[in-house]
Amino acid sequence: METVLMDNLWVIIGTFLVFLMLGGFILLEAGSTRMKNAGHIAGKTIFTAGIGSLMFWAIGWGFIYGEGNGFIGLSDFFYGDASFSGEGLSPAVDFMFQMMFALVAMTIAFGGFAERAKLSAYVIFAVLFAAVIYPVVAHWIWGGGWLADHGKQDFAGSTVVHLTGAMAALAATIVLKPRIGKYNKDGSSNDLAGHNQVYTALGVLLLWGGWFGFNGASTFEVADAFFGFVMLNTQLAAAAGAVSAMLVAYVWTGKADVPTTLNGALAGLVAITAPAGFVAPWAAVIIGLIGGVIVVYSMNLFDRAKIDDPIFALSVHGTVGVWGTLANGLFAVPAFSTEIGWGQAGLFYGGGFTQLGVQTVGVVASGLYAFVVAFIILKVMDKVIGGIRVSEEEEIVGLDLSEHGGYGYPENIPHPEEQRGA
Repeated sequence: METVLMDNLWVIIGTFLVFLMLGGFILLEAGSTRMKNAGHIAGKTIFTAGIGSLMFWAIGWGFIYGEGNGFIGLSDFFYGDASFSGEGLSPAVDFMFQMMFALVAMTIAFGGFAERAKLSAYVIFAVLFAAVIYPVVAHWIWGGGWLADHGKQDFAGSTVVHLTGAMAALAATIVLKPRIGKYNKDGSSNDLAGHNQVYTALGVLLLWGGWFGFNGASTFEVADAFFGFVMLNTQLAAAAGAVSAMLVAYVWTGKADVPTTLNGALAGLVAITAPAGFVAPWAAVIIGLIGGVIVVYSMNLFDRAKIDDPIFALSVHGTVGVWGTLANGLFAVPAFSTEIGWGQAGLFYGGGFTQLGVQTVGVVASGLYAFVVAFIILKVMDKVIGGIRVSEEEEIVGLDLSEHGGYGYPENIPHPEEQRGA
């Protein structure tokens, strides 16, 4: 009984750490965008977390873990199980932990909305993302769906959380189109730099710390202290990602670019999320190093394609999420996969291409589903509510004022009436 209580305590601590990641996202996104939108970034994270929580309680959990079929669950809506048999996790603890992952995925998706979407677009999309996008992918992989039946490995969510959120963000960037002033007529790009690199760095640090709960508590137990091994892999990959991204940026530009280094750390974290409990530490370092390299080139590629991604959600969570998922098919150790019945060993451990094939199918199916459904939802929203993007004047003034009536830094930015009177 004591061990069971410790398991529950560990997972609820992990729940709190993952919830604090939302604070990391607030600082990361606010710091990476312009001052006139900082209050909006912070506020929308809070109220969409509220919407997402209610939707997850009402139907999200049921669609993921309810009795149903290979595509979706169809029971346990309006979750309210207060029972606890004294064995395994308390249902409420498990529910709370899983809810946090849904909120993180939704926050990633909103990276594609940054600095140009109406408040109403956030509200409606939060409801639908938490209802019909995230739960379906989560059911396929974690809820006993068809990908789980094929042995899809995703320890803590490189696909379920990060790729799903990123593909929804991609749909948003396409429907909303680039921010005013981002691209010139000749195709060149302007750097609409974020207003506070210190906020961004602190946000990354909070996310890094929260990831110990994100990955570590995904063991769901403390009995053999395997969570420590998972956290070690997490730390090594993040460190490797930060270093490799900084080195690539330095070689490329001659400067150790701070935002690139920060995104490298996040890339290492995203990359190790799927294989955290399946690979050896040396592999975690390689996975993180490659993730840090990939994110730099991916950021440049999306910019050249004129896909305006202010938070770099597509590269950090999308491209690197794909790499992290596929890495299982290369580096998964037999003792951590085959012997416990979760998929097969990786290619480098004699498992052949079986697991790599399963991982590839999972990436393609999950990514396509999230993108297509998000794109359809956003296009319909755009027609029904008269456009999901703010007007040109509102975008220039900033979403703090146009959507909320006041700036996040009221003492630093004059009100338009004051500007006219000056």
